[in-house]
Amino acid sequence: MGWEEEVQEIHRRRKLAKQQGGEEGIAKQHAQGRLTVRERIDALLDPDTFEEQGKATAIPDYDGDDKFLGFVPANYVVGFGKIEGRRVVVGGEDFTLKGGSPNAAGLRKSVYAEHLAVQYKAPLVRMLEGGGGSVKGGGRRGGTVGDPVFSAPRFRIIADAMGHVPIVSVACGAVAGFPAGRLVAAHFSVMSRRTAQVLIGGPALVERALGVSMTKDELGGAQVHARSGVVDNLAEDERDAFAQARRFLGYLPSSVDQRAPRTATDDNPERMEEELLHAVPRNARTGFDMRAIVRMVMDVDSFFEIGATYGRSQIAGFARLDGQPVGILANDCMVYAGAMTAEAAQKYRRFVEMCDTFHLPIVNFVDQPGFMIGPEAERKGTIRYGMAAVCAAVQARVPWASIQVHKGFGVATAAHYGPDAYVLSWPSVETGALPVEGGVAVAFHREIEAADDPEARRRELEEQLRAGRSPFPRAESFAVHELIDPRETRPALCRWIDWIQPLLDDLTGPTSFPVRP
Repeated sequence: MGWEEEVQEIHRRRKLAKQQGGEEGIAKQHAQGRLTVRERIDALLDPDTFEEQGKATAIPDYDGDDKFLGFVPANYVVGFGKIEGRRVVVGGEDFTLKGGSPNAAGLRKSVYAEHLAVQYKAPLVRMLEGGGGSVKGGGRRGGTVGDPVFSAPRFRIIADAMGHVPIVSVACGAVAGFPAGRLVAAHFSVMSRRTAQVLIGGPALVERALGVSMTKDELGGAQVHARSGVVDNLAEDERDAFAQARRFLGYLPSSVDQRAPRTATDDNPERMEEELLHAVPRNARTGFDMRAIVRMVMDVDSFFEIGATYGRSQIAGFARLDGQPVGILANDCMVYAGAMTAEAAQKYRRFVEMCDTFHLPIVNFVDQPGFMIGPEAERKGTIRYGMAAVCAAVQARVPWASIQVHKGFGVATAAHYGPDAYVLSWPSVETGALPVEGGVAVAFHREIEAADDPEARRRELEEQLRAGRSPFPRAESFAVHELIDPRETRPALCRWIDWIQPLLDDLTGPTSFPVRP
């Protein structure tokens, strides 16, 4: 006699597990414009590559004779899949069951997601929708409660995983409590503009505790987190969010023990864009488009910006340069003239540390007038966050190239140069301890006030000092590697990419950072 009956039961249970919250629960999910967790997994992964772990994990139901009647499936789905042929781990709450609040079986699978990714050195994508724990079922006597005193802290693997594999979190619907904590414990987070909210506590809890009545969108919708820094990017809908997740992972290795994948490109490394010659206006007070400069230098259509709506004076993202993934840092002179605000400094530090963790070279386009000043900047502690950004840069281990595009003033400029940085200077650059305008106002205020025409004397002094800040003396003194025609930037950087290949071979493995301000 064989095991046909038991095998049939295995397949029956697997089928039951895929029923999720049943037809009614799935229909409700669709009516609210959201996909189910299994539909999300299919939308993210290469077709037919999902390999689920714990297919029959559930809360079983038995009658008095211990006969199996059915079960409630685990409301967390986790397993392997592939993105562009590379293995990843993907997991997410099943909101059609208990609103995503984990049942006992789902909790175990949820905790396992990070372990699975670290064990097999595969990136992790979380699809989050749920409210974390629930008070229902509490207060019952009998049985065991709580975790054993000898168990590892639940959050330990969540923290450790970030030092080993790339982690992406996608907010697909309402994300609160523990799932919200998980959302931000990632290298890249993105939320659906139409269907997602991210909340520490939901409207009912907020109203009960604080007497404030707000909707989920008012508390933690896209319009809130576009500026809060809680999520990096917004997406038009879930499928756009998954597309961004796929693109993000394409720039990174599968783990810190590997190199980022360099791909073939048809973009000529010797390409020189004529527009770069005119990209920076001669009038120092006229703004320009730094993102356009980045796109003209990098491989065509390879720039992927991260966190554009937070710390907006600093630009961060990934791109490819002659096929090599690189981190991009730049200043946006159209926002506070590119000054480093408290928010921009936090974004900057976090991005540098991510590039350092996964050994991505950094290319930095410098137009830095200094730290943001004024009463609001002081209230926000800008100098502390700014110095943390400086420390992250000067302690980085990855190869670093800095292109001096326009301005470079004050302590904040130090954040734009890693150790042994390859420094290229454009003829449009102006550097010094302070911007000319501010420096003249401080150093010559008595002379200006005593002049017959103070405004004319101010302009005269500014022009004299600006003439003395020509980039040619710095190039003559070997204070920069090269003073270049802006059109030569891409060819010069592509040559640098070839030079650093042996260095990248030696950079694999975990990194560590000291305490920073």
